Amino acid sequence: MPNAPSKRIKKARMGCPYATGVDMEKTSRIEGFYKLGMAERLRIVKEFAALTDEEVMALAGFGGMDPSIPDKMIENAVGSFQLPLGIATNFLINGKDYLVPMAIEEPSVVAAASNAAKMARDAGGFHTSSTAPIMIGQIQLTNIRDPSRVKHLLLEHKDEIIDLANKQDPMLVKLGGGAKDLAVRVIQTLKEHIVVVHLHIDVRDAMGANAVNTMAEAVAPVIESISGGKVNLRILSNLASNRLARARALWPKEAIGGESVVDGVIGAYLFAEADPYRCATHNKGIMNGIDSVVIATGNDWRAIEAGAHSYAARSGMYKPLTIFEKTPEGDLAGTIELPMAVGLVGGATKVHPTAKACVKLLGVKTAQELGEVAAAVGLAQNFAALRALATVGIQKGHMALHARNIVASVGCPPELVEEVTEIIIAEKKIRMDRAQEVIEELKRKRGSA
Repeated sequence: MPNAPSKRIKKARMGCPYATGVDMEKTSRIEGFYKLGMAERLRIVKEFAALTDEEVMALAGFGGMDPSIPDKMIENAVGSFQLPLGIATNFLINGKDYLVPMAIEEPSVVAAASNAAKMARDAGGFHTSSTAPIMIGQIQLTNIRDPSRVKHLLLEHKDEIIDLANKQDPMLVKLGGGAKDLAVRVIQTLKEHIVVVHLHIDVRDAMGANAVNTMAEAVAPVIESISGGKVNLRILSNLASNRLARARALWPKEAIGGESVVDGVIGAYLFAEADPYRCATHNKGIMNGIDSVVIATGNDWRAIEAGAHSYAARSGMYKPLTIFEKTPEGDLAGTIELPMAVGLVGGATKVHPTAKACVKLLGVKTAQELGEVAAAVGLAQNFAALRALATVGIQKGHMALHARNIVASVGCPPELVEEVTEIIIAEKKIRMDRAQEVIEELKRKRGSA
């Protein structure tokens, strides 16, 4: 059996901390999923997550969004804008199988994530963890003559400030959340020293912006009174450095092409670690995976992007969000850590029908679990990109899908799409003008036949 896992991989798999209570017959390992028609894929997804017909329709986008929904979500709404929604297969995370919805317009991303997850399965898949969902609310104080003294004064009144913050949201406190701590920082700006108070707020299963901003605004007058300074900004920070998601995975060398591929991936990672120009693209590849999950579930992908890239630069140098290392056995070990301020309550997640269906498909029960899944997808996406770069090059798989998009964009008749795509790929002329020429050539040939 050429595809059977080795004894070493089996041993690693047996040692995995599988989650309890998981339906082991439900698997995300679906052979040839990409070869199926959309209707058959939807049928499989429906059965996997026990979706209703209405939820399947929402995933498929049939009929679009009810006009009343966008009008309630944003100002001056005139309609809605759809993105392709794909399903990443093969994900095994903490012993549980996931079919992962990904909303993205870029070719090869869903396929790359699925393939990376497949290669990691026999070694146990992905293992994740996260910190408590702590967001930071900032209150900025200006006109401070003695910032160190003010810092100590505010810390002396910490309990009073936290108590006032928690009175703003008793339901959040009842659920186990609320303001938990307070920190004070002194910062030198180009104009003056300022004092910044950080409220650390456990937002539970919300993204948390509204709760944090409400609390920050409520405690501002008291902070102003204690300090003798003037409060300026009162708002959350998207650098959610206390709300981290982590994922790790092992890719056996025999599953990914040998130890030379392991070395190639590590070499590509080290390039990003040393050079911010390469690192920007390295981290963008990670966010290809994460953003698509965040968008599919109705979360704020701009906040996730801002937090991720700020976290990558927290040392003063812009660094990769992932780390790749070689194990003593010669396998590839990958890890990722980044802020993950996603929610399951409030916002589009509870309003948008497709987002609601995607959350049900994932089967996540907490915002922390959703963040961990997104982190695992980001790690998988990054591995897939680095492996491609270290072997055949990034363009091989990407350009094959891009070629099909090019052919479709020039109005190619459906019966000619496959043939035209194959021709421009073989010629390595994946351009709109060449696609149009090939279409006309084939039409002439068939017309004269």
